[in-house]
Amino acid sequence: MGRADARRAQARESRRAPKSGGIRRLFTWKKLLGTFFGIVLLGMGAFGALYVYVDVPAANAMAERQSNVYKYSDGSVLARTGKGVNRQIVDLDEVPEKVQHAFVAAENKSFYKDQGVDLKGTTRALLNTVSGKGKQGGSTITQQYVKNFYLTQDPTVSRKLKELVISLKVDQQESKEKILAGYINTAYYGRGASGIQAAAQAYYGVDAKDLNVSQGAYLASLLQAPSQYDWNTATDTGKKLVKERWAYTLRNMVEMKWLTESEKAGLEFPYPDKPKPAQGMEGQTGYLVEAANKELEKQGVSAEDREAGGWTFTLTVDKKRQKALEKSVDDQLESKLDREGNKVDATVQAGATSVDPKTGKVVALYGGEDYIKHYISNATRQDYQPASTFKPLVLASALENESKTQDGSLIGLNTVYDGTSKRPVVGSDTPFAPQNQDDQNYGQVSVQKALNSSVNSVFAQMIVDVTPAAVKETALALGVPDKNFPERPAVTLGTMNASTWDMAGVYATLDNHGRKVTPHILQSAEHRDRTVNAEKPKREQVISRASADTVTKGLTGVVDAGSGGAANSPAYDAAAKTGTSEDNKSAWFAGYTPELTTVVALFGEGDGGRKQVSLTGTANSGRASGSGFPARIWADYTLGALGGGSDKTFDLQDVERGEVPAPPTPSDTPSEDPTPSKDPTPSDTPSETPSETPSETPPSSTPPPSSSPPATTPPTSPEFPPLPGDGDGQPGERPGGGNGVAPQ
Repeated sequence: MGRADARRAQARESRRAPKSGGIRRLFTWKKLLGTFFGIVLLGMGAFGALYVYVDVPAANAMAERQSNVYKYSDGSVLARTGKGVNRQIVDLDEVPEKVQHAFVAAENKSFYKDQGVDLKGTTRALLNTVSGKGKQGGSTITQQYVKNFYLTQDPTVSRKLKELVISLKVDQQESKEKILAGYINTAYYGRGASGIQAAAQAYYGVDAKDLNVSQGAYLASLLQAPSQYDWNTATDTGKKLVKERWAYTLRNMVEMKWLTESEKAGLEFPYPDKPKPAQGMEGQTGYLVEAANKELEKQGVSAEDREAGGWTFTLTVDKKRQKALEKSVDDQLESKLDREGNKVDATVQAGATSVDPKTGKVVALYGGEDYIKHYISNATRQDYQPASTFKPLVLASALENESKTQDGSLIGLNTVYDGTSKRPVVGSDTPFAPQNQDDQNYGQVSVQKALNSSVNSVFAQMIVDVTPAAVKETALALGVPDKNFPERPAVTLGTMNASTWDMAGVYATLDNHGRKVTPHILQSAEHRDRTVNAEKPKREQVISRASADTVTKGLTGVVDAGSGGAANSPAYDAAAKTGTSEDNKSAWFAGYTPELTTVVALFGEGDGGRKQVSLTGTANSGRASGSGFPARIWADYTLGALGGGSDKTFDLQDVERGEVPAPPTPSDTPSEDPTPSKDPTPSDTPSETPSETPSETPPSSTPPPSSSPPATTPPTSPEFPPLPGDGDGQPGERPGGGNGVAPQ
C-alpha cells in the first residue's frame, strides 16, 4: 500500500471514530465562561431596564387607612371607628428604642447595614414561588415594608421582582428610621390589629410608647405567624414556638449589643391579655361619639376629614362619672321597667347631661337605653318642653331687671304673690289663668314657697310683671336654644323646646354665678398632619352675680323643703328644680352642687319616635313627675360622681332679697312641713312628695309678717274649669284666654 492509500484509510477510520473530541471542542471552558458572563450581562441589562422602568409607587389604599380613636378624658379608649382597619400610625420616637431593636433583632439583624434587599432570600423565594411552594420568608425589613406599604401580598414572580427593585430604591431614598417606622406601622399582628399602636392595645392594653422590651419582643415574634402565635388561642405547639422565637429575639438583641446578658436574664415571658371584643357603638358609646362628631363639625373637622382616618379625639367625658351615670339610670329606672310586658314602660326614654360648671366640660352623658336600639340621643334631642325647669329663669329675669309687682313691690324671694289656682293674670294683653297642680290654692305665698311648690299662678303673674320679652332675653342669654318661642305668659311654664344638654348649660351658668357656661364634649382632635384644640367658649357675665346667686338660694329651698326633696342629702349642698310637661310627656330634674351640674329627663316616646306620649304609669308608679325617677337618678348619680359626697358649699356672696321670711304661725301657713327632710330616700310614688301633693286645705290669705305687700289681688272673674287631663299638664289655650291644667 502506498502512502496515498494509507492516508485514505486513516481518513476512513477517522470518520468512523467517536466525535467526543468535537464536543469537547464545542463546550470548552472558554465558551462556557463566555456564555455565563453573557447571561449575567443580559440579566444585568434586563434588571437595569427593570430598575429604570419600575418607579416607587404611591402607597396602597390599605397601608394608609387608619381607624379614628375616641378617648375618655383620662386617655383610655372609648371607641375606634373606620372602614375595617384597626390602625393608628405613630411616629418612631413614640416607640421605645429597645422595642425598635426587638423588631430588628427578630426580623433582620443586618437592617441598619444592608442595602434593603436579601438576594439569597429573594432568590429562594422566587424559586419556591415558581415551583408552586407558595410565598416564603427571607425578606428584609425594607422588603416587607415595601410589600405592605406599596404592593400587595400576592405570591407572584412579578410582585417579587417589583419588591426587589422598589426596595433598592426605597433604601436609597428613605432613612432607615422611616423604613422601620413604616414597617411596624403597616404590619399585621393578629386580633384585627394593624400597626404597633393597635397591637399594643390589643395584646397589653397600653399605648406603644408604654411597651417594655419583653412585650416588644413578643409583638415582634408574632409577625412570623400572628394567628399561630397568639398565646390565648395558640396550640401547645404554637405556644412552644412563640416562646422559642421570643427567646431567639432576645438572644439576637444581646448579640447586637442592644441588651446586656443580665438584662435578658431578668426578663420574663410577657403573657398577653385575653382578647377583648371589638369596641363598637353599642350602649352609650354611640351617643358619646355622635355628640363629639357634632362638635367636630363646628370645629372644622368634617365627615370627609374623619373618613380619611388617623384621628385621635379626646373627649371631656370622665370615665368614672360616665359609668356612675349609666349605673344610676340602670338602678333607679331601667331595673324597674318592664319594656316587654308594659306598654307604658316600652315608651320611656331617659336622657341626661352632666357638666362641670366651672369649665363647661361634659363629664357624663346618657343618650338612651342603647345606641344600637335607639339612635336618637335623649341627651341632645330638642323636641320636648323643659316645663317648670324654666321658672327659675323667670325669677332670674325679674331680679336682673329689678322688676316690680303690680303694686310696686320689688320682686325677690320674700315677695308675696297670690297663689290661687286658675287666677287670671293682671296687666297682660293675653289672658292667662293657669291651674296649679291638683288645682291647689296657696293664697298669699312667698316667691320662695312658690318656687318650692312650683306654683303656676305665681310665676304666670311674675312673667307678666317682668314682661315675656324681657324674660326671653334673659333665657336666651343663659342658654335656652329656642329663639322662636312666643312672648306670651304661658312661656313661664316652659312651653319652648330644649334638651338636657341645653338646660345643663343654663343651670351651670346659674351655678357659676351668672358667667356663661357652654357645654362642650371635645377636648382635642389630633392627627399626624393637623391638631385641633377645642375652641374655648366665651365666659362673659350674662346676668349679675347677685341675680344668679339669689336664684341659687331659692333653688336650695326646693331641695330642702320642696319638690326636689329626693335630692336632699347631708352629703352635699344642692339646688334644683323639677318639671313635668303637658300630659306628663316629659319629666325633668335640673340641679347642681358647687362642683357639678346635671339635668335628667324622661320622655314618653311612641310610634317609633314620631309622637310624644304620656309617662303616666311608668313602672306602675302612677303619675310621672320630675320629683320621681329623674330626681332619684340625679341624687344617686351625684352622690357617686362626688365620691360619696362633698363638703363644698355654695359661695352666695351677693344674694339680694334672698332672705326667706321666718315661717309664720301654723294658722297662717299651709299644712306642709317647711322643715327640710333629712331622709334622702324619696317615696316610690312621685305624687307623694311634699311639693307634688300640697295640702288639701287652702292656706290662709294672710301674708307672712315679714313679707312685702301682696302682689296683685285677683279681680272678680268667672272660674275656668280645667281642660280634660290629669291635673299636671301644660296649659291649653281657651277662648277668652283661660287655660286648663298646668305643669309643676
